[in-house]
Amino acid sequence: MKYNRILLKLSGEALMGNRQYGIDPERLAEYADDIKTITDKGVEVAIVIGGGNIFRGVAGASNGMDRVQGDHMGMLATVINGLALQSALENANVPTRLQTAIEINEVAEPFIRRKAIRHLEKGRVVIFGAGTGNPYFTTDSAAVLRAIEIEADVILKGTRVDGIYNADPEKDEKATKFDYISFDDVLRKGLKVMDTTAFTLSQENELPIIVFDMNKKGNLLKVVSGEKIGTKVNL
Repeated sequence: MKYNRILLKLSGEALMGNRQYGIDPERLAEYADDIKTITDKGVEVAIVIGGGNIFRGVAGASNGMDRVQGDHMGMLATVINGLALQSALENANVPTRLQTAIEINEVAEPFIRRKAIRHLEKGRVVIFGAGTGNPYFTTDSAAVLRAIEIEADVILKGTRVDGIYNADPEKDEKATKFDYISFDDVLRKGLKVMDTTAFTLSQENELPIIVFDMNKKGNLLKVVSGEKIGTKVNL
């Protein structure tokens, strides 16, 4: 395997499948199977999931809700997604731990860096919930922060498109895909990979990001094996 320890970032919307909101059990099971294929090969896997399929703090704030309250609701949405993915992984016989940035001791462990690393070393998947635990920070920022803390080799951002394009491939049929692109070029071209805070943190810590289509079965294994899947962002 090219990568020994990864941080997989999934959007909450990815868990919806073809639904309008909520969680699709079939999509969860597909993700669990794909993750099992790489844990079976000894890859250490940490995961951060968004909560947009349930609630978005920014959307709540735009409708008059207090932003801090809205962001806390969004953090709880990521915990719900984390519990769902944990259940799916354990149904696939993958030992999994859920750690959260805000304490919910009845359902998850608090995030403790050394404990998270120990879980990974023992072959357990670790899901990080509740973002960074702070309002105004996205789950992208949480993904990069946790990846740095656990000394991951790479951030794998699983999306519904197969990489980074110079335009939206769902709207522009002439959009061209990048196989490799530098952090500087992403910023210069104004491409959207992650929010600016997360992206800058990744750049400063020289942590590569690979954007790929998570919904195509087998892609996760191909990426971890070093195949040219998706778009790699590095220095």
